[in-house]
Amino acid sequence: VKPKLIEPDIGYVRITQFQEHTVENLVQGINQIYKDNKTPLKGLVLDLRDDPGGLLNAAVGVSAAFLPANTLVVYTEGRTPDAKMQLTSIPENYVREPGKPDPLKSLVPEARTVPIVILVNGGTASASEIVTGALQDHKRAIVVGTQTFGKGSVQSVLPLGSAGGIKLTTARYFTPKGTSIQAKGITPDVEVEEIAVAGDERKPLAMPVRIREADLEHHLSNPNGDKPGKVVPADKPATPDKTDEAPVNPREPNPKTDNQLAQALNILKVQQILQKP
Repeated sequence: VKPKLIEPDIGYVRITQFQEHTVENLVQGINQIYKDNKTPLKGLVLDLRDDPGGLLNAAVGVSAAFLPANTLVVYTEGRTPDAKMQLTSIPENYVREPGKPDPLKSLVPEARTVPIVILVNGGTASASEIVTGALQDHKRAIVVGTQTFGKGSVQSVLPLGSAGGIKLTTARYFTPKGTSIQAKGITPDVEVEEIAVAGDERKPLAMPVRIREADLEHHLSNPNGDKPGKVVPADKPATPDKTDEAPVNPREPNPKTDNQLAQALNILKVQQILQKP
């Protein structure tokens, strides 16, 4: 978790992977941003680009940080009863060890309602798609970027005695409104193609080829079809051919060289204007 007060009254948090201490680190990061700003934030950018996912309970915990208690985050559907579950924003679903304190109790209360923009791209997968889908469905965040990876399946390992085991796909993840993530991903509310640029010269950089779940041979299909939903394109500057690939260089939060981040900040500033009496 990489937090930063990117502008006065606007925070930025990048989650690179969902791991054991992600929720605790998120709380510490957001609290530090509020401390640095000295007044409540007016907006928060949650950057999940190129986040491959990780632990499911961490995804539930991150979602719970911005949702009311006992709100549905994700559910699964499979052929057997034990493949079906519903995970809500309660501590039992994100505190890994029973008896440990809820890390979200120390989160600044204002974070529960701060306006959020989530940044996503083709590298946003699995657990990060669960967070994006939950906050989007509950209208807690505006999603900006490009279509996500589409890793929405659940794998279970069946033991084969001393010979080892076999991993089988047993269920699919669904967002709170019933959208399957598998082979489709999350469709952003505002589509902004990612442009890799070099400094203030705005020169395009080489970008890697992006492969999504739907591009893999014999991928598990989406029960609702693999076609992405509709998005609202943002105004775009003159650029090379469209692409949603991430910059080759390590990502640093700089709106001067990151057009998606710049668009996210613009959206939060417009929201501030609209909320003024």
